Amino acid sequence: MAIRFPLATATWGQEEQDAMQRVIASGMFTMGENVKAFENDFAKYVGSKYCVMVNSGSSAILLMVAALFYTKNLDLKLKRGDEVIVPAVSWSTTFYPLYQYGLKIKFVDIDLNTLNYDLDQLAQAVTDQTKAIMAVNLLGNPNDFRRINEIIGDRKIVLLEDNCESMGARYEGKQAGTFGVMGGYSSFFSHHISTMEGGIIVTDDEELYQILLSLRAHGWTRNLPQKNLVCSDKSDDPFEESFRFILPGYNVRPLEIEGALGVEQVKRLPTLIESRRENGKLLQLTMANHPELIIQQEIGESSWFGFSLVIRPGSKLTRKLLISKLNKFGFECRPIVAGNFSKNEVVKYFDSEVHGNLKNADHIDRNGLFVGNHHYPIHDAINILGSI
Repeated sequence: MAIRFPLATATWGQEEQDAMQRVIASGMFTMGENVKAFENDFAKYVGSKYCVMVNSGSSAILLMVAALFYTKNLDLKLKRGDEVIVPAVSWSTTFYPLYQYGLKIKFVDIDLNTLNYDLDQLAQAVTDQTKAIMAVNLLGNPNDFRRINEIIGDRKIVLLEDNCESMGARYEGKQAGTFGVMGGYSSFFSHHISTMEGGIIVTDDEELYQILLSLRAHGWTRNLPQKNLVCSDKSDDPFEESFRFILPGYNVRPLEIEGALGVEQVKRLPTLIESRRENGKLLQLTMANHPELIIQQEIGESSWFGFSLVIRPGSKLTRKLLISKLNKFGFECRPIVAGNFSKNEVVKYFDSEVHGNLKNADHIDRNGLFVGNHHYPIHDAINILGSI
């Protein structure tokens, strides 16, 4: 198949090329001032106090979960065996850190139209055993956080956001990724901005921020301020602090070249998002009354990562036939994230349960796919989708 409409395309210009060359010429490739500059710029963009760049969106979610095991804040602290609610449709590394930290995973169905939580099912799934909710903003679409916060009410339930697919999305004027105590983003090639590989965590909690800094780099003290909220005051002697380890951390640091790319990419981000939204508006206009296919129903302001196509219940159209038609027109296609993740073999290792049934996740699993959206007009692609 000749690919005419790919899933993703590069968003770099000469500025990104020049930024990489400056890093190469400097001879400083490990995490440094460029990473710090990008963190500052991204925090300003989303309106968060703190930002930590890591090597991938998957690592961002891992560190978010880990940080809740080491916080001193008892309202946020998790322990092994605690129940965390997740949507049944998401990427693998939404779930893996929960398993790796011994948490009990409860799968909840998604809404067939929004592809985010079925909020009625979520409300029923929350019990006195629930300690955290992972909100996944799928394919650019933010969750209904007003309703989620109503469901949580005054219960001590930690809200986390996997916002890896929804950078730039907004709900009631607020950036997706900033509703939870922490939010994770991805800057992988196919996402809204690209630093080649890369991930980002934002938070307004100073202690969590400092825990993340330590976890990101071996669990040492080197990147913490002298007076901090994680350990006793640091020594004035940098030699003594060189290899002082306080948390069982990782090495998920980004490269300087990724930070330099991020500095340039975040400058483009408002324009990149606006162009994706223009394509989203045309898609909604073109596909609103399609007899065979459902498109994603926007909550708030989606950043339209990609365009989902779900075969309507009762339709005689099959996904195999739909893929064949799309391929003939040159569309690159993928399943909607990982479909109903609870059906994967790996779940046998989880401590998990399913709330009720996952009929919508099952339908997506069998009858859904998505195609690419881009930072430039794709009128031809949308017109073809409308004719299928």
